[in-house]
Amino acid sequence: MRRPLVAGNWKMHGTRASVAELIEGLRCLALPGNIDVAVFPPCLFIPQVIDGLAGKSITVGAQNCAMQSQLGALTGEIAASQLADAGCSLVLVGHSERRLMLGEHDDLLCRKFAAAQVSGLVPLLCVGETLAQRDAGQALSVIKQQVGIVVERLGIDAFARAVLAYEPVWAIGSGLTASAQQAQDVHAAIRAQLAAENAAVAGTVRILYGGSVKAANAAELFGMPDIDGGLIGGASLNADEFGAICRAAGS
Repeated sequence: MRRPLVAGNWKMHGTRASVAELIEGLRCLALPGNIDVAVFPPCLFIPQVIDGLAGKSITVGAQNCAMQSQLGALTGEIAASQLADAGCSLVLVGHSERRLMLGEHDDLLCRKFAAAQVSGLVPLLCVGETLAQRDAGQALSVIKQQVGIVVERLGIDAFARAVLAYEPVWAIGSGLTASAQQAQDVHAAIRAQLAAENAAVAGTVRILYGGSVKAANAAELFGMPDIDGGLIGGASLNADEFGAICRAAGS
């Protein structure tokens, strides 16, 4: 049985004051004991969040890491080893906003994925299609390529120490949400792709859904057999809403 994971991606939001308020809200939540919970604050606030959530069963991750794991001459980047040293446990790799707006390509993302694992972090690999790709019938082929490049470069066993997130790009921040069945169909296709390489890995890897998840739709999404939780965007900035989503995952 795969243990659900609810992960909050705070994106480029927050000030020291608002983060402190959100931490206080999270500390007050009664979280289900049968799920894992994580938050991904902006890098500036990682130490504040780790200290503020001490003793609470919420893991802290980073939204990005450099393509090399160790320290070096790479101005403006943060190495996965530095993130691990700061107390992070996970790191997002390949979020659609970075793929589309910052031009991050599959080769670079494979290097980031590997750097994270070398440093002891769990990479959370984001995959998904744009609306144009879905309308053209290319959704599954696009996602198959995004997953397949990691299998090709790093081997199927890399996913034994990773998490996947399916995020339909057209649903992020748009208010649109894939239907539970649409999301399930893609999750099942990803798991089948992995199972063709190694059934054991495919059966244990957690695949999250990310795309305008809210308390109102979380239970239906999380009730699907291949959806193992959510990568939550805007709703994770509200402690009460995030808590309701966590309870849906634990029910």
